Amino acid sequence: MHFSYDHILPIYPRLPIEVVRGEGVWLFDTEDNRYLDAIAGLGVNALGHNHPAVIKAIQEQASRVIHTGNGVLIPEQAEAANLLCRLAGMDKVFFCNSGGEANETALKLARLYGHQRGIENPMIIVCEGAYHGRTLATLTASSNHSIQMGFEPLMPGFIRVPFNDIAAVQALAKTRTDIVAILVEPILGSGGIVVPDPDYLTHLRAISHAHHWLLMLDEIQTGVGRTGALYTYQHSGVQPDVVTSAKALANGIPLGACLTHGAANSVFRYGNHGSTFGGNPFACHVTHAVLSILSAPSFMDQVATRGLQLMGALKGMAKSYPSIQAVRGQGLMIGIEFSKPCGVLRDLGTQYGLLLNVTAQTVLRLLPPLILSTAEMDYLLEQLETVFERFEQA
Repeated sequence: MHFSYDHILPIYPRLPIEVVRGEGVWLFDTEDNRYLDAIAGLGVNALGHNHPAVIKAIQEQASRVIHTGNGVLIPEQAEAANLLCRLAGMDKVFFCNSGGEANETALKLARLYGHQRGIENPMIIVCEGAYHGRTLATLTASSNHSIQMGFEPLMPGFIRVPFNDIAAVQALAKTRTDIVAILVEPILGSGGIVVPDPDYLTHLRAISHAHHWLLMLDEIQTGVGRTGALYTYQHSGVQPDVVTSAKALANGIPLGACLTHGAANSVFRYGNHGSTFGGNPFACHVTHAVLSILSAPSFMDQVATRGLQLMGALKGMAKSYPSIQAVRGQGLMIGIEFSKPCGVLRDLGTQYGLLLNVTAQTVLRLLPPLILSTAEMDYLLEQLETVFERFEQA
């Protein structure tokens, strides 16, 4: 280690690795050891590290203008919004800086929508196992007591139901008149990579439409190509009212987005919301470059194919390890569930050239860059097998 970290608040449990450069799916430390980045900055680096098109966009815009504030028209913002809305099948977008801010925007929009309909205390349905962010409102919407402890009193206005339980949502629809929206992840991310029934979103859409609720999809982790479509709802053809997005939108440059459709388009008016940095020329120009790459049909086909290959190989591998209970996911969003806490896999991974992540205590979460090649996938599988053997013997 070459630097002192004494002046950084001890918020993150960090691996003892100083990363100094990246190339494609690889990260390199100060000793020039390389690691396959199987978590991609928690799903951020969809195009890996130092992607030529991303670097070009960064250099282009940095030499023109980085920030202006939203008091003027920003051509790069309009260009990014036009492309994003066209690809996502949405109408309008508010740009911010992160997934948490995007979800805050959606929650504010839902409450304002309710008040505009004359509902004094608008309620929003959220799910068990959900994770929506770390702000006071989004950690309340999340279903994780460990991130809520010490920050009480939590925000009112939420009703929690089991994930993938349509009957629970239907029961609320019959008895409550104060519900204005449902916020849900198409696949639980931090909750353990839990994939719902194929018709889950379709049913939620029908219920929301019948009761004039906003269907709000948190695609912070599942979006921007992660599951083999730009957004996961596009697999089922569902039209949401609100979609939140961030992480991979600018491949590492901070940017979040809250997209709207239909009735959600006209809820916000001047002065209702804002962001100093949101949608600045720099982040938006990079986002346009990222979306231009991801929007190629062959790119998404490759993500879906690679995901099937990786998941198939992992399911075959799982038969040799009694502690592996399940392998599940979609595209290159994969969870491997163990019968016991598996946090040690994160440390074991570094010994064999892998950067890994564990969520929900017992689930190894794989979110590799979407550019993962066949050879790199084979390396990942080979090293994982060694890691699993070590874990099984412990």
